[in-house]
Amino acid sequence: MRLSVNGFIVVLLIALVLALPLFIAPPVVATLGDFWVAKAAMPEAVVGHGVAVVNGKIYVIGGSNYDVWIINSTFQYDAAADSWATKSSMPTARSNFGIAVYDGKIFCIGGDVGTDQPLPTGITEVYDPATDSWETRASMPTARYDLTANVVNGKIYLIGGFDYIGPYCLNITEVYDPTTDTWTTKASMPTGVMSYASAVINDKIYVLAGRVYSKTSGYDCNLTQIYDPVKDTWTFGADLPEPVTYTAAAATSGVMASKKIYVLGGRQVLDTVNFTQIYDPDANSWILGTPMPTTRCRLGVAIMDDRIYAIGGLTGWFSSLTAVNELYTPAGYRSSSDFPFWIILALLIVVLIVVYVILRRKYT
Repeated sequence: MRLSVNGFIVVLLIALVLALPLFIAPPVVATLGDFWVAKAAMPEAVVGHGVAVVNGKIYVIGGSNYDVWIINSTFQYDAAADSWATKSSMPTARSNFGIAVYDGKIFCIGGDVGTDQPLPTGITEVYDPATDSWETRASMPTARYDLTANVVNGKIYLIGGFDYIGPYCLNITEVYDPTTDTWTTKASMPTGVMSYASAVINDKIYVLAGRVYSKTSGYDCNLTQIYDPVKDTWTFGADLPEPVTYTAAAATSGVMASKKIYVLGGRQVLDTVNFTQIYDPDANSWILGTPMPTTRCRLGVAIMDDRIYAIGGLTGWFSSLTAVNELYTPAGYRSSSDFPFWIILALLIVVLIVVYVILRRKYT
C-alpha cells in the first residue's frame, strides 16, 4: 500500500511525539566515581561548624576559629558558581551544635557557648535563607554539645552529646516538633557517644562511631547504632572498619548514587585521619573508599545531587585549622549527559518541515 504525503507526515509526527521523552529526560550516564576534587575554599578557616543545604546552596554556620574561641558567622556557598558570600550572623556564637533543615529553614540547636572553657547550651535558633534572618525557638531541654541533628517525618532528633560538667557522655534522645515548637523525650541510645557522625536512610537514624567518655576513661568507638523513630527502638549494625571521633557523615539518596552512608575523616586518639568509610544498609556491611585529599577532623559535610562536600576542619591540633572545600563523587555515580539534546530536537523539527515542503511541492 502506497503511503500518501499527508500520511507520511503523520507517521513522522507520531514518531517525533514518541521520541520526545528521550529529549525531555536525557539518558543517564554512569561514571566511575570514588574520587575527590578541590573546590573554592571558605572565606575563613573554621572547626566545629554546622553545614546545611537549602535550595541548592550550602550554608556554613558558627564554629570556632581559635582566634576567637567561638564565632557566629554565616557563609553561603554557591556550588554552581563555586563562590562564597557572607550572610547574617547567628545570634548566639557557638560551636559543635546540631544542625538540620526543615521547611526550607535551618535549625541550629545546642552547642558550646564557652569563651574560655566549654559551656553547653540548649538554645534553638532558626535561619531563613529566603529573608536572611534569624529567630529564636524553644530551647532543647538538655543543654549539650558535640551532637548532631536529623529530620525524620517532620521532627528533628537530637541524640547523645556531651556535658562538660557531668554526666559527660550522654545517651538521651530529645525530639523537637517545629510546627508546635515543643520538645519530647524518646528511647535512649544503648551506648552514649559524643563527637559522632549520623545520617538518615529509609527514615532510620544511624549514629556512627564517636567517643565514649566518662570521668575516669574514654575511647574512640566504631559502633553503628540505629534508631527507628516509628517504633522508638534501637538496634546495632555492623561495626565501622575504623573507630573514629570528631567525624562527619552524609547519606546518598539512591537517585544519582545508590543508597549508602559515607563517614569522612575524624580522629583516632591523637591522630587525625582521612578515611572514607562507606556503609551499605541493605548488606549491613562496610568498605573503604578513596581517602580525602586533606586529612582532618571536626569538619562539616553537605550533600547535593548525591555528591558530598567536605568543608573546613582541623588537620592536626589547635593551630592547624583549614578552609579547604573538597568534593567527593561516589562510586557508580550516574550523571545526566551534558550533550545538548535540545539541538537534536530542533534539527529534527527543521528536517521534518523541509521534508514536508519538498514532498508537497513534488506531489501537488
